[in-house]
Amino acid sequence: MAQPMDAAKLTKVVQWLLIGRRAEAGRLTEVHEYLKNRVCDIYVPKSATAEYRKLVDQARFNILPLLVKAVAQGLFIDGYRPADATDNSPVWDQVWQANRMDARQSGLYRASLEYGLSYALVLPGDDPQPPAVITPYSPRRMTALYDDPINDEWPQYALGVDIPRPALDSTSSTEMVVTITVYDDTFAYAVDVPASLVQPQMNREYADPLPFEGLAISTDQVQVSEHGLGVCPVVRFLESYDDLDDGPQGIVYPMLPAQRQLNQTTFGLLMAQQYAAFRQRWVTGMAIDEDADGNPREPFNSAVNRVWQSDSPDTKFGDFAETSLDGYLNSRDKTLLYVAAARQIPPHNLVVGNAVSNISAEALAALEGGHQLDIGEHKTAFGESAEQMLRLGGKAMGDDKTWQDTSAQVVWRDTTPRSLAQVADALGKLAQLLDVPPRALWEKIPGVTETDIKLWEALAEDRDSLGDINQLLAGQPPGADAPPVPGAEPQAPAAGAPEVPAAVTVPGEETPRAQPAGPGPNAPVPAAGPQRR
Repeated sequence: MAQPMDAAKLTKVVQWLLIGRRAEAGRLTEVHEYLKNRVCDIYVPKSATAEYRKLVDQARFNILPLLVKAVAQGLFIDGYRPADATDNSPVWDQVWQANRMDARQSGLYRASLEYGLSYALVLPGDDPQPPAVITPYSPRRMTALYDDPINDEWPQYALGVDIPRPALDSTSSTEMVVTITVYDDTFAYAVDVPASLVQPQMNREYADPLPFEGLAISTDQVQVSEHGLGVCPVVRFLESYDDLDDGPQGIVYPMLPAQRQLNQTTFGLLMAQQYAAFRQRWVTGMAIDEDADGNPREPFNSAVNRVWQSDSPDTKFGDFAETSLDGYLNSRDKTLLYVAAARQIPPHNLVVGNAVSNISAEALAALEGGHQLDIGEHKTAFGESAEQMLRLGGKAMGDDKTWQDTSAQVVWRDTTPRSLAQVADALGKLAQLLDVPPRALWEKIPGVTETDIKLWEALAEDRDSLGDINQLLAGQPPGADAPPVPGAEPQAPAAGAPEVPAAVTVPGEETPRAQPAGPGPNAPVPAAGPQRR
């Protein structure tokens, strides 16, 4: 039976994890500050006026959250099905739905898109919790150590960090502590440490330098709990698998230089608007009066909305040309087009000037093509992690079949922008021309959830059952042809009745013309005299 780590080994593992956390904290913090629109690295001289500083503050033209949103809004898991089944696995209802992952899954994808990776902690649950509890984590709150960071499925150790709180047993009112939890393949170890070990100070510096040589953890301070899953219960969601050397950085960090350029261009635009967009006026040949103290006296109150005048015939007025803002606006649009191309985002999502005006629906669909390929690549990467997480959830709830089933796949919702008429026409042709069962096409309708499909199936079964009952009441077995309607049988002509004339083909006409029938033996005799019409 496995035994918990002793104090010496636990201390060493915590040191490794904190060093790894410190190594990635700089990049993660920078990305986080940019996403929260707290960074504007435009130069501000010490002697800058309040007006100048206000323009610097307004120059933050943040598009980074839009880059994340454009991809994250196309990612939504609708089901989890084994390879040999058409219904969802039991782990879907008992773990996924019970953990409200329909809504919480977006946080996993967004954190991975922002920082390059995110984590999901899966542990067995206790009543009244679900049988397996899923907790999403940002990489700013969890760190995992892998033997091979690129190829390993499960980490060796993981470190979860809670929210800092005041130290109640300390004499200092400003001392903060934080609970960290270390996970291995069998146990979880929770201990309180000073917040300075895991959180930077206000100046982004750490109070405790590396390599934490003074860190010592006593077994009396550690709360040990057993999860017994056999693997470290942390699943990593990688943004992509395209970098086999250093791993992914997310979609935000590579775009930081473009974001800085947008801020600088916007600052120049604001400066031109504030000081040079209006034509500056000048005057010469005007005598300036002085007051009793010899100070010059303004001849009039100059302002943009005032007219200047002078009584001297030698006075001349003029103005300087205003600064054109087109250069700043075009420069910003070109940067936005670069961002759209680099991130495979349709330009109309960024509202880039007139770049996408007056184009057809087919051209708009072509612009969406690259974006849908990018979303598809992220579905592949995140889908593997979601399947791994649900397999671990099955193991936590005691479902060994789900844990061993590596062929089960998640079902992604179709978020491709298409009209319902186009979808209905395409699905109808699949059912008619290719003989695809109509019920198999229900899940292909955009926006239809698993709950909707189950409701439709129940209604369809009720309708089929009602039809069978009606046939039984009519004395026919279910599925038989409808009985003939009395009086609708074809009858032979009565004796003496005229035969139906055969069709006669007239030369030059393709359609046969019916031969008019002569008056029968019982035809009425027309009355004499003119007939009213």
